[in-house]
Amino acid sequence: MTKAEIVNQISKNSGIERVVVQKTIEMFMETIKESLTEGNNVYLRGFGSFIVKNRAAKTARNISKNTTITIPAHKVPSFKPAKTFVAQVKENN
Repeated sequence: MTKAEIVNQISKNSGIERVVVQKTIEMFMETIKESLTEGNNVYLRGFGSFIVKNRAAKTARNISKNTTITIPAHKVPSFKPAKTFVAQVKENN
């Protein structure tokens, strides 16, 4: 499902104008990105958590040049679904 399909679905189900729904979703995603960029996690009860994970430095291999490179420690965004959400997905498959 794409963002446009989500906007259309919410607009159809709620009766709210498509433009308003689109702006709301854009601001929702921007707020989450800003929070994660600042190092703050976002918790949505019953849905899941958007968290920042720390990756340790590691050694990797560039196979085209046959050389070893070091990837420095860094942070990556991650999503961890809530247990109830995971259970719902498992039930429907």
